[in-house]
Amino acid sequence: MKDRKIVFFDIDGTLWDINNYIPESTKEAIKKLRDNGHLAFINTGRSRSFVRNPKLFALGFDGIVSGCGTRVEYEGDVIFYYRLDPKLAEKTVRTVRDYDFRPILEGVNHLYMDYKDFPEGDLYGDKLREEMGEDLWTIEDHWADWEISKMSCATPPEQVENCYEAVKEDFDFMIHSPTVVEMVPKGFDKGVGIKKVCELLDVPIENTFAIGDSTNDLEMLEAAGTSIAMGNGFDVVKEASDYVTTELENDGIKNALEHFGLI
Repeated sequence: MKDRKIVFFDIDGTLWDINNYIPESTKEAIKKLRDNGHLAFINTGRSRSFVRNPKLFALGFDGIVSGCGTRVEYEGDVIFYYRLDPKLAEKTVRTVRDYDFRPILEGVNHLYMDYKDFPEGDLYGDKLREEMGEDLWTIEDHWADWEISKMSCATPPEQVENCYEAVKEDFDFMIHSPTVVEMVPKGFDKGVGIKKVCELLDVPIENTFAIGDSTNDLEMLEAAGTSIAMGNGFDVVKEASDYVTTELENDGIKNALEHFGLI
C-alpha cells in the first residue's frame, strides 16, 4: 500500500463542467490510473447526500472525501465521519438568520432548505429540488433534528463580516461570491481530508496528488504531495500549484496523469 499513489479529484470544474459533461479522456484516464494499481478519490466540499450522480460513480472511484473532510469512505465503507453537534447546529442556524442569511444544511442523507428562502425560480433552489428530490427536506419541519456536518448560505454582502464575527469560534467561512458563503466546522477542509485518508490507509503524504480548479481547493492542493491546477482554474489556484494542466474539455485530467507517469 505504501507504494501506491492516491489521486484526489475535485468535482465541479475538474471532473465535469457546469453541464455535468465528463470528457471521454477523463473516463479512460481514471480507469487506467486504477488499472495501474493507484487509487482514485473524489475530494469535494459537497456533503455526501449531494454526491449522487451515477455519472460520477461510473468512473469507478476507490473512495470519497466529502463535506470538506468531514466524511471519508473507502471501498464503500465509512472510515471517518464528523457530525455537527445538534445544539451547535441549532444555535448557528438561529445566528445566521439574525443576519438575514438563508441557510442550506448539508448532511449525509439529506440537504435541508426552507422553500420560502429559495422559491421556485431561484436557480440554486431549483437545482437542489431537481437533483435531491425527496431527500431535500425543510429546515423547519425537522427543526433541530438535522444530521449535518456543514452548511452553506445565501448572504446579503453587507452582513458577511458581521456574521462571521458571530460564528468564527466554531466555523470558517469560504466566500464563493459576494452572496454565497460555505460554513465549515473549525478543523476541517479538503486538505484535512487528504491527511485523514493517508493516516487511515497508511500512505505517505508525498504519494498523493490533488487536482482542482477553484479557491475552495487551495487547502487540498497545499496538503497533497503534488498539486495540479486545471487549465480552466482560477489564477490563484494555478499560482499555488506545482503543475498546470490543460482545460477540462481539452483532456486536462488525462494530460496531468500522463505528465506524472501515473498512466
